[in-house]
Amino acid sequence: MILPSIPNSRAAQVTGIGELAAAVDGAWLVFESVPERLDLKIEIFGMLDSVSSSDAILASNSSSFPASQFISRVEKPERILNTHFYWPPVVRAVELMASSRTDPKITDLLMERFEVYGLIPFRARKESVGFIFNRIWAAIKRESLSVVAEGVSDPADVDRLFTLVMGGPIGPFRIMDAVGLDVVLDIEEHYASIRPGTPDGPRELLKSYLAQGWAGRKSGRGFYNDYNAKG
Repeated sequence: MILPSIPNSRAAQVTGIGELAAAVDGAWLVFESVPERLDLKIEIFGMLDSVSSSDAILASNSSSFPASQFISRVEKPERILNTHFYWPPVVRAVELMASSRTDPKITDLLMERFEVYGLIPFRARKESVGFIFNRIWAAIKRESLSVVAEGVSDPADVDRLFTLVMGGPIGPFRIMDAVGLDVVLDIEEHYASIRPGTPDGPRELLKSYLAQGWAGRKSGRGFYNDYNAKG
């Protein structure tokens, strides 16, 4: 599909490759989007650092782990930063967050290059646990979960009210189903580990759904149970 606001654009092609070294061979920019687990990200970036081209930029799509926390096994931390994209893909915002070890020229380059690809880049002015929008969204998401965990409302009514008031197409629970409740829980567990006083209710609600195998759209059921019918 041609996107009218991006001159000469075309749909991307996705190719599955079984070997990491072959997947990154010749790439100037590599994105990591593994689950939100720090141990896994440390391992992956150590591997990427060893098999990618020495001048390749290595970027994490982590929602809550800043780059400084997963570079302990890399030899060139100056080429690593966070670049966080949003769902659904029609949302073209991307946030860039460097660590104190990141070469500033890399961030400057990506701020320019991403615009060429039709993205709208935003620069975080300092390293943070969570990006600009992520931190705002975390508050909305957590309070939405609390409302349901406390029995004040249910997911469908929260979403309906949210869309009526805010004017968006979908509400927080549809979004969490699309992201995956396991991913949402991983992020919430990380926030709770560094922010004393974070309420348990939202995480307990997520765990209760996951215990039944309801991880969201990808499993066919999450807060909603109409995904198989939609395909």
